[in-house]
Amino acid sequence: MPNPYESEFTLFMREWLEQHPEQRELRRTGLALWWDKPQDARARRGYAAARMPAKPYCYDINA
Repeated sequence: MPNPYESEFTLFMREWLEQHPEQRELRRTGLALWWDKPQDARARRGYAAARMPAKPYCYDINA
């Protein structure tokens, strides 16, 4: 059962995007710029292998 409540901001954004359809493409471009990146499995395995275990208390100079 969907939630019938929508915030004022959600309603505003829906209306604004209907009035400015060109913004949908700009939003997709912005998301792709920061989030939609190809993943390199070999590099990720290397990062995982190089990870050092964290010290139990990072401010202890004797540990």
